[in-house]
Amino acid sequence: MGFFKQFGQLISGKPVPAMAFPSIEYKGFTILPQPMKDNGQFRVAAMIEKGAGETLKQHHFIRSDSQASSEKTAELTLLKCKIFIDQVGEDMFK
Repeated sequence: MGFFKQFGQLISGKPVPAMAFPSIEYKGFTILPQPMKDNGQFRVAAMIEKGAGETLKQHHFIRSDSQASSEKTAELTLLKCKIFIDQVGEDMFK
């Protein structure tokens, strides 16, 4: 993420994404963990995708859970996304 985008997010009060983590495939969905810095902690956040090109569907997944480590938060994010996918499936895109 570029400096000016991060600076703009800081000024606007929006959480800033932490470092990048690899995506995983789960039951036909792609989970891209995106822990977000928020008040000295990292908030559970991810992009969940299904499809490609014109059929690509995306859901921005954010929860109130937070931890001190971005790595631990990414692990928790994957767990919570899997549970969410199991419970909601493609209805998340409605």
